[in-house]
Amino acid sequence: MAIPPSYADLGKSARDIFNKGYGFGLVKLDVKTKSASGVEFTTSGSSNTDTGKVNGSLETKYKWAEYGLTFTEKWNTDNTLGTEIAIEDQIAKGLKLTFDTTFSPNTGKKSGKIKSAYKRECLNLGCDVDFDFAGPAIHGSAVFGYEGWLAGYRYKEVTSFLYLCSNDGSEFGGSIYQKVSDNLETAVNLSWTAGSNSTRFGIAAKYKLDSTASISAKVNNSSLVGVGYTQTLRPGVKLTLSALIDGKSINAGGHKLGLGLELEA
Repeated sequence: MAIPPSYADLGKSARDIFNKGYGFGLVKLDVKTKSASGVEFTTSGSSNTDTGKVNGSLETKYKWAEYGLTFTEKWNTDNTLGTEIAIEDQIAKGLKLTFDTTFSPNTGKKSGKIKSAYKRECLNLGCDVDFDFAGPAIHGSAVFGYEGWLAGYRYKEVTSFLYLCSNDGSEFGGSIYQKVSDNLETAVNLSWTAGSNSTRFGIAAKYKLDSTASISAKVNNSSLVGVGYTQTLRPGVKLTLSALIDGKSINAGGHKLGLGLELEA
């Protein structure tokens, strides 16, 4: 029996089909590089074409594999600083502890969180403690697997599965993911809220044109249609073009375009 994914990763394959390859209303640049000493740098900048607001972030990550440690430092243009220290498989096999803190010099606001995850065959547990002046908040999750069944989705069939979830017993959701062929992936998302007749759903697909290019498309019950095109210009250079069209008011305007460029060295 394989180790189940974490609760946050349930339905990840379907979410990726809906989210990756799009960047509506943004002009975005992402740069990833790695130093000779093993420090990973990730720089991201984006400009909102509607508001003109520019956002940026910088992340550095260093892995000390010998001791199972990962150190991460984050900064963004909102002047929020973040530090994350993670240790895995050292205290006990399958146990990961993460200490996450953020600090905003402008406001003096501080936050801290301790995350724990324990995974073994048939079991993946998580418990986060979020420290706040009003009192700590504890969030727990669990994923169990048995004979190919996992928290409402069957992953014995690798290319097609269904998953269902519930958040606090008030919000429910599910997705279906299917890899139709080596080039075509499809997904369906469905969600609803207890006590409400409103149901949200959408369908999406991704098709690989060749080893360097792919197209994506999605539509939801609000008649919002998204399309995207991703092209690898050369190794380490990827271009993404996307558009969001409001099917209810095609002639009224308000549609959004997106441009993204990823550099990796």
